Amino acid sequence: MSRKVPLVDLRKGYLAHRNEIDSAIRRVLDSGWYILGPEVTAFESAFAKNCGAKEAIGVGNGTDAIVIALRALDIGEGDVVFTVSHTAVATVAAIEMTGAKPVLIDIDPKTYTIDPQKLETTVERFAGDGKPRAVIAVHLYGQPCDIDAISAICRKYDLNLIEDCAQAHGATYKGNHVGTYGAISTFSFYPTKNLGAFGDGGAIITHDPNLAERCRALRQYGWHKHYISDLAGMNSRLDEMHAAILNVRLQYLHEEIASRRNVAKIYNESLAEHVTIPSVRPDCEHAYHLYVIRSGNRDDLRAKLQASGIGCGIHYPQPIHLQNAYKHRIGLGFGGMEETELAATQILSLPMHGFLEKQDIDAIIDAVVG
Repeated sequence: MSRKVPLVDLRKGYLAHRNEIDSAIRRVLDSGWYILGPEVTAFESAFAKNCGAKEAIGVGNGTDAIVIALRALDIGEGDVVFTVSHTAVATVAAIEMTGAKPVLIDIDPKTYTIDPQKLETTVERFAGDGKPRAVIAVHLYGQPCDIDAISAICRKYDLNLIEDCAQAHGATYKGNHVGTYGAISTFSFYPTKNLGAFGDGGAIITHDPNLAERCRALRQYGWHKHYISDLAGMNSRLDEMHAAILNVRLQYLHEEIASRRNVAKIYNESLAEHVTIPSVRPDCEHAYHLYVIRSGNRDDLRAKLQASGIGCGIHYPQPIHLQNAYKHRIGLGFGGMEETELAATQILSLPMHGFLEKQDIDAIIDAVVG
C-alpha cells in the first residue's frame, strides 16, 4: 500500500509545540483580556524585531493588512496600483476594496514574480492616464522579488513600494528580511503559512512611525483616542489568542524554515532531471512556503500523484485577469500575460512543510519520478 502524504499537515505543526501552545491558550483564557492586549503587544514587538523592522501592527488577516497599508498611504478612489495577476486573489481584491484600480503585470517565468521590465513599460504607459501611486510586489511561494529593480522604478516614477509578504516569512533579499525595503509591507498568518495562527491573522510592518500610527488607528475605527474616530477606519484586530499562539510559533520559525530548505534541497537533487524545479534568485534565500515544480504534462503528473496518495495543488489555476469577477474591469497592462497564462497550465505544488519525514519525502519523489 502506497504511503499517503497530504499537501500540508497542520496538526504536526501543533503537536510539535503542543505544551507551549496549550499553555499560551490557557494564559489568555485565564487573563480575561481577549482583544488588543499584552499578547498582541508582545507579538508585534517580537515580529518587528524578527523582520528587522521598526514597527509591526497586528490586524485581522492578510487581506486587511493590504487594505490598511494602502489607506495609510492615502491610496484610494481613482488611484492606480500595479501588481501581478499570478497571485492569490487577495492582493487584487484588497486594491479594489480601497477604490483604487489594479493594473496587472506579467511575471518572470523563472521566479513567478513581477517582471521589472514589463512593470516599467506599463508604468510609462499609465504615467499620463489616471493616478499611478504604488506597486505591490508579491514575494510569491517564498521567493523574493527583484527588489533592487522594482525599487529603482518606484523612485523614478514616484511610486510607493508595498511588499506583499504573505508567503514569504523568513525569506531574505541580500541579507535582509523581505518586507524591509518598501514603504510598508504586509503579512498573513493564515494557518498554512510558514508562520501560521490557528485561524485568520495578519500584520503590517514599516520603518515609518507615522505610517505605523495611521495603521494602528485604521485597524480600529480610525481611533487615536477611544471612541473618537479621526480617520474613517475599520475593524481588523489581531486577537489575543492568535497572538499568543504566534508568539510561541515565532520562536521556531527559522528552525522550521531551515527544515523546509533541507526538503527543497532533497527535492532539487532528485527531481531536476524530471521536472523544472524552483529557481532561486541570486543573493536571496527562498522561504519555501510552497515548493512549485513545472511540467508540460502537469495534469497527467497531478493525476498520477493523486492516485499514489500524494497531495498536490495548483497555486494558482487561473490568473486573476481571466477570472469572472475581474476579467471585464482590470487593466492587463502592455503586452498581455503570456508567461502568467502559460505558468497556470504547468505549475504544480508538492507537499512542503517543516515536519515532513524521510519516508514522506521518499514517497513523493518516487511518485514524481516513477
